[in-house]
Amino acid sequence: MPASAAAGVAAEGEENAAEAGGRELLYCGTTRFDIMGRKVKGGMGGSRGNLVSPTRLRPLMGVDIRFVASGCAACHCVALGADGRCFTWGRNEKGQLGHGDTLLRNLPTVVSELSKYNIISASIGRNHTVVVTDDGKSFAFGDNKHGQLGTGSLRKGTEVSPAPCLVTEATNAVCGADFTVWLSSVEGSSILTAGLPQYGQLGHGSDNEYNTKVSSVKLSYDPQPRPRAVATLSGKTVVKVACGTNHTVAVDSSGFVYTYMGFWWIWKVTYSFHASHHNHDVSYIVHLSTFLIRRLGHNEQKDEWQPRLVQIFQKNNILGPNDIISAGSASSACTAGGRGQLYMWGKLKNSGDEWMYPKPVTDLSGWNIRCMASGSMHHTVGADDSCISWGHSEYGELGYGPTQKSSVNPKKVDILEGMHVTSVGCGVGMSLIVVDRANVGNKIDQLDTFDGDSDALFQENMKSLYFPPRCYSKEEQDTNKSQQHARHETAETPEQAAKKATPTANSRSNKRKTTVDQPKPEDGTDGSGEETKEVQRSHGTSTRRGRGRGAKTAATPEAKPSGRGRGRGRPKKGTGSPDPAPLEAGSSGRGGKKSGKRGRPRK
Repeated sequence: MPASAAAGVAAEGEENAAEAGGRELLYCGTTRFDIMGRKVKGGMGGSRGNLVSPTRLRPLMGVDIRFVASGCAACHCVALGADGRCFTWGRNEKGQLGHGDTLLRNLPTVVSELSKYNIISASIGRNHTVVVTDDGKSFAFGDNKHGQLGTGSLRKGTEVSPAPCLVTEATNAVCGADFTVWLSSVEGSSILTAGLPQYGQLGHGSDNEYNTKVSSVKLSYDPQPRPRAVATLSGKTVVKVACGTNHTVAVDSSGFVYTYMGFWWIWKVTYSFHASHHNHDVSYIVHLSTFLIRRLGHNEQKDEWQPRLVQIFQKNNILGPNDIISAGSASSACTAGGRGQLYMWGKLKNSGDEWMYPKPVTDLSGWNIRCMASGSMHHTVGADDSCISWGHSEYGELGYGPTQKSSVNPKKVDILEGMHVTSVGCGVGMSLIVVDRANVGNKIDQLDTFDGDSDALFQENMKSLYFPPRCYSKEEQDTNKSQQHARHETAETPEQAAKKATPTANSRSNKRKTTVDQPKPEDGTDGSGEETKEVQRSHGTSTRRGRGRGAKTAATPEAKPSGRGRGRGRPKKGTGSPDPAPLEAGSSGRGGKKSGKRGRPRK
């Protein structure tokens, strides 16, 4: 769809956008950006305001979204409209949303200072955001402590509004946690980097480490605020790049893959001490390092502070124009060979060993993967007419719904089955999915909508948590259906129920009420062949559930209890007959010999 037509669709609102097709953003994960990824007192922070299924966002309903992004270390988001507008929302403590303030926003908001530009690319770091315009300019905002904004200066620790980057003819920008990589069309400078060099992720062969104190050891790393071309790749044209927390993956125009910054340090300790040797004080500096994760795919434990070719992606297994690359906090991924086969390496799950070199993900063999994004420990891909996700989930970011949180193996998001996914993004505890509205009918309209009220969403989640709907087994469901069917067949009309109603149905006083004031036949029947209450009481038996004591006349042995009263007494032992023993004259009718007293007969 042309950009001008898409802009018209977005302006006319949701109804016209639905008729014209277009793409819409869906979100799943936490909406409490202020506490996500942080420990909260009381332990309830992680359960507040979670969208466990793909949900529509009210401000973007009817807006044609063509691209979304977040970062594996980020707690904010960016979305680009087909008309070139830039929307940001989420955590904003460092001004990383670009709205000129540090106020948190739960819903997408247009960056007004970028409205005059057509934004074609955007990326997000831990606390900063970088965008690229269609005319080759780049703007950045947020934290600039390490020079990751590329403005050439560190004088301002933060930029709450878009500031121009010192990059010309930019075509793309990708952010790591505290550094940024730009792609440029300038010959010999197709890839430039700026920001924190501590782990060698800038690709310049050094971490710029130095000691800040003379009398002791306190290491620091000289930031690089001015974008600088990576010399190792100066003779190549880099066309794709992806960044993890502290590592970079790049692809050149020939389809070869390069990675740099090799390991994730568990700890790195440097300390000094003095020792006396032959009356001389000697200072020792000891470096202790432990390596945990090999995320570069070179199958050896070695730091790579400059780009190095990944050997497996050569010859018939190079990356084509439609292949994709992705990087998570401690992992890397790409499709190769023109077959759409996905390869991954690095730390893929919380437990177990990491993959030291690229291995095919067999569960996704045969899928046509168009887009992929990786978060801290979860991944989302768009393939064929499905959305697939897997990994560790704490806030519902995999989109499976309330019945399942995490999945070790790739699993389809059932509620999005049949929808064409065009772009995905992953952050800390969240996933963003762009789906095409064409050929899905009203499936998107049936999804939930988030209005920005996290507290109301929390109350709804708590209600479903503590008062979940009862889940019946198949046998219970069949029993309930049969009972409902039987009740339906035997249902009576109000007139029929009124005819069957008796005067003894309301209270116990009615049950004890006699009918002596009513005319009776002399034979003790009511005309229908049944004994009346008065005759039954004279026999010393009770009707229905009555508690009468009976008459003080001798009871005949032939009288039998109705089987429902409480005053029939207990049968004699050894008789084997259910008939009660004959009552003596003056008995209470409840088995006792003394009149006026209740209880069971003595043995």
